Amino acid sequence: MPLLAIPFPAIDPVFFSIGPLPVRWYGLAYVFGLLLGWLYARRLVRSDALWGGTPRPTADSLDDLLVFSALGAVVGGRLFNVLFYGLDYYIAHPAEILAVWHGGMAFHGGLLGVALGAWLFARKYGISAFTVADICGAVAPIGIFFGRVANFIKPEMWGRPSDMPWAVIFPGVEGARHPSQLYEAGLEGLLLLVVTGLFVRAGGFKRPGLVAGVFGVGYGLARIVAEFFREPDPQLEALAHGLTMGMVLSAPMIVIGLWLILHSRNAAGAKS
Repeated sequence: MPLLAIPFPAIDPVFFSIGPLPVRWYGLAYVFGLLLGWLYARRLVRSDALWGGTPRPTADSLDDLLVFSALGAVVGGRLFNVLFYGLDYYIAHPAEILAVWHGGMAFHGGLLGVALGAWLFARKYGISAFTVADICGAVAPIGIFFGRVANFIKPEMWGRPSDMPWAVIFPGVEGARHPSQLYEAGLEGLLLLVVTGLFVRAGGFKRPGLVAGVFGVGYGLARIVAEFFREPDPQLEALAHGLTMGMVLSAPMIVIGLWLILHSRNAAGAKS
């Protein structure tokens, strides 16, 4: 164990209580992520300079996108976690499937749920699904950041053993570990927010699909890098040849992201 390892801070998982109902940091993190993403999206669609002549949803219509995305993220994230990361446990404890406040949300499932919600929103308002995907890609890193911070506070999804001076001694876990949740918050959250923001400012919304593609490639690469530091569950997540379930599920995101980038380029070329 490194001499400079950091003991896990004593964080009460309950932020405050309303009578008998506890309000947990875990749930608040997702609420903050969704609300701040919604506010950022409203700001983006109000800026004419970012869009040129590309049709886009109105700021008021994004209220529906928030609802669709929130439902998709929760339902998709939970179902994916149940099916791919703990099916045997949830078959034995079916009541736990609905206990999302106990943790257990799979990002890739949440992403699929958000994608379905965004598609339904696009159909309802007659907006290109690629444009809606661009908005979601620009704001998604905000929610990812708060979600990874929630993973740290819980704590869950900690890293592999480490002798680095910033390694953390998590409760109930042997030895000091990489705070991989914070690595992911930085890579998949803050860094990706900056990268997608730069593409937005450079006119990315004028090429529908580009920002969404950049998000897909960026998240896939960031998650694969983070998986080298994150401790996989040996029964559920660890695969052969040093691979993990997170790596395997992230690879299609890179492929889809590259396709979206190429699609946006071809669409722009067809207009010119």
